[in-house]
Amino acid sequence: MKTKFHGFSGINDINRTNRAVMILAGILVNVLLSFVMDRLGMPLFLDTVGTIAVAALGGYFPGIFTAVATNVICTFFNNNAIYFSAINALIAIFTSWFVKRYNLKKPGVIVAFVLSIAFSAALLSTVLQLGVFSGAYHPVLNQMSHSLSVATSLPRYLAFFLANFLLNLLDKGLATALMLLLVQFIPQRILKGIERGGWMQRPLSESEIAAMKEWSRDVRTSVRTKTAVTLVFTALMIIIAMSWISVKLYFDNVKEEKTRNAENAAKFVADIIDPDKIDDFLREGRAAEGYKETEDMMYKIRNNASGVEYLYVIRIEEDGCRFIFDLSSWDVEANEPGTLVPFEEAFMPYLPDLFAGRSIDPIESNDVSGWVLTVYSPVRDERGHCLAYVGADVSLVYMADYMSEFILKVLLIALGFFMVIISYAIWSTGVYTSYPISSIASCVDRFAATGDDQEKLDADVRMIRALDIHTGDEVEKLYHAICRMTVDQADRIRDLRRLSDSTVKMQDGLIVTMADMVESRDSDTGAHVQKTSAYVRIIVEGLRDKGYYAEKITPKFISDVVRSAPLHDVGKINISDKILNKPGKLDDDEYEIMKTHTTAGKKIMENAISTVKGENYLKEARNMAAYHHERWDGKGYPEGLHGEVIPLSARIMAVADVFDALASPRVYKPAFPLEKALAILEEGAGTQFDPKCVEVFMDSLDEVKIILKKYNQTV
Repeated sequence: MKTKFHGFSGINDINRTNRAVMILAGILVNVLLSFVMDRLGMPLFLDTVGTIAVAALGGYFPGIFTAVATNVICTFFNNNAIYFSAINALIAIFTSWFVKRYNLKKPGVIVAFVLSIAFSAALLSTVLQLGVFSGAYHPVLNQMSHSLSVATSLPRYLAFFLANFLLNLLDKGLATALMLLLVQFIPQRILKGIERGGWMQRPLSESEIAAMKEWSRDVRTSVRTKTAVTLVFTALMIIIAMSWISVKLYFDNVKEEKTRNAENAAKFVADIIDPDKIDDFLREGRAAEGYKETEDMMYKIRNNASGVEYLYVIRIEEDGCRFIFDLSSWDVEANEPGTLVPFEEAFMPYLPDLFAGRSIDPIESNDVSGWVLTVYSPVRDERGHCLAYVGADVSLVYMADYMSEFILKVLLIALGFFMVIISYAIWSTGVYTSYPISSIASCVDRFAATGDDQEKLDADVRMIRALDIHTGDEVEKLYHAICRMTVDQADRIRDLRRLSDSTVKMQDGLIVTMADMVESRDSDTGAHVQKTSAYVRIIVEGLRDKGYYAEKITPKFISDVVRSAPLHDVGKINISDKILNKPGKLDDDEYEIMKTHTTAGKKIMENAISTVKGENYLKEARNMAAYHHERWDGKGYPEGLHGEVIPLSARIMAVADVFDALASPRVYKPAFPLEKALAILEEGAGTQFDPKCVEVFMDSLDEVKIILKKYNQTV
C-alpha cells in the first residue's frame, strides 16, 4: 500500500512542477507581450494571454496569481498597471468558471467568451479610469473616445466606454486566440497532469463533488466556509486598519507640515511689517507709504510657503476683523484695506485671547471660507503691544481630495492581493482539508452503514484506498490510519463470519439433536420437526411477501424463527412415555400434564438464554415453545393470550403444528385428507389461528404439497 502511495505522490510532484512551470510561463508571456505593446505605444496590453490560459488549464487560483503577479511586474515599465490587477483577476475567475461550464472549442462559445470578458473589462476599466485618473490613461484611447463622442454625439462617458470596449474586444480577442494557439502545442499528458496537480488526492469529478455536498448538506457550516470567512474577515480588517492608519498618518504629517509652513509664513510677515505704519495702512490704504512694498513681499512669502493659499493682516475689533492686508486668493476677491468682516463661528472661543493680544493655537474651521486651517501670528510694537495679527490659511479641501484618490488607489492595489490571498485560502483549504476530510468521512460513514455485508465492506475498503490522499500533514496520517483500520475491520468481520458460520452450524446441529431426542420418544410424530420447520418457512416468507407485519418480519426474524422451529416441542422431554405414546384419547388429568410441555419448554429455553447472553434466536424458540398452543380468540393455553398479544413466531408455529397433526397419522387417529385438513385450518382462521397466517399458508399450497410428497405422504 505504501509503495502505491509513494508512486502516486511522485507522479503528483511532477504534476505540481508542471503546474508551477505553467504559472511562470503565463506570467512571462503576459509581461513580454505587455512590454512590447508599451514600447510600441499601442493602447493594447495583451497582458491576459497567459492569465486566460492558466485559468483555463489550472483553475481560478493559478489564474488569479498569474494576473496579479503580471501587473506587479508590469509596474516597472507602466506605473498604472498595478491598478488593473483586480480586473485581470476577475477575468481569471470568469475564465475558470466559463471553461468548466462550456466547451471552449466551439466557435460560438469562443465568440461569447470574448464578448463577455471584453464587455466586463471595458465596463470595469471605464469606471476605474474615470474614478482614479479622471480620464483615459492612454492618449490613443483619449483620442478615440473624443472622436466617437463628436461623431455619434454620445455623452463623454458613453463614448469613453465604447472606445474602451472596442480596444478590449481587440485585446481580449487576440489574447484568447493566442491562448488557444499555445494550448495546441502542449501535449495532452501534460495538460492532464496540470489539472491533476491541483489535487492532494485522486481528483474528484463534478458528480462526486455534488454527491459529497449532498452527503454533507446537514453540516451547518463546512470547514472550508469557516476558513474562508475567517480569512476574508481577517484580511479585510487588516486592509482597513492598515489603510486607515496609513492615510491618517500621512494626513497628519502633511497637515503638520503645512501648519508649520503657515506658522513660518505668518511669523515672517509679522517680522517684516513696520508696527508704526499699521495706523497709516488702515487710514490711507494702498496710498500709504510702504504699503505696496510690504504687499509685494507678502506675495513672495505666500508663493514660497507650500500649502499656504491665503495670507492677510487684520486688526481685531469689537465688531469683527478689520483688514489691513488681504492677498487675493485664486477664487476669492480680496478685501480692501479697512474692510470690517464679522467673526466666523469657529473663532468665537478664541476671541478673549485675540482681544488680549495673546498667541493662539491653529484654528480649523469649515465655514464660508471652506475647510481651512488658520494660523495667527501677532504684530507687536516695541513695547510688546499687539497691534494686529497676520493670518495664514491652509486649505484642507485639496488634501482631502488627494487623500480620497490615494485611498481609492490603495484599495485597488490591495484588492488584487486580497483576491490572491482569498483564492489561495479557498483552494488550499479545499484540497488540503475540506475535500480530503469530506472524502474520508463520507467513505467511513458508508463503511459504518454497510453492516456485515462482506462484499460491500470490501468494496468500501477499495473505495477508501482509492482516494490516494497525500496532503503531507496530519490529514494524510489520519487517512492512512483509517485505511489500516478499515482493512483490519473488514478482515476481522470476515473471520467473525467464518466463526459465526461454524457456530451456527454447530447450533443448528444441537437444535436438531435436541429435537430428535424429543421426537424419538414420540412413536407417531415421524418427520414432524422437519415438516413443521418447512411450513414455518412458507408462512413467514409469505407474510413478508405480502407486507404483513413488516415492522416485525426482518431477515433476522425469519432466520431466527426458521432455525428455532424444531425446538417448539422441546418441553415434551418432561412428559412421560406413558402419556406421550398413549394410543387412545388422554383423560383430563393426562391432558393437563400434556399441556405442561409448553411451560416446560419455556423454562428450558429461558435457562439456555440466560447462559447465552445478549440478543439471540433462542428468544423466538422460547416464544414458540411456550405459546404455540395459544389461540387467536384467547381460549388457548398456557396463559390464554389472544390476538397479536401472542408472539408472531408462536402464531406461525400454531398453524404449522396443527396442519401437520391433521395431515399426519397418529396412534390415536389416521391422517386426514388434505382437503379436510385445509378446511379445518380455514374454519379456525380468526378464532384459533391468526387469519393472515392461514391466508398465506393457503396461498402456498403448491409448496405444501411438495413437502408432503417429500416425506412420503399421500396427497
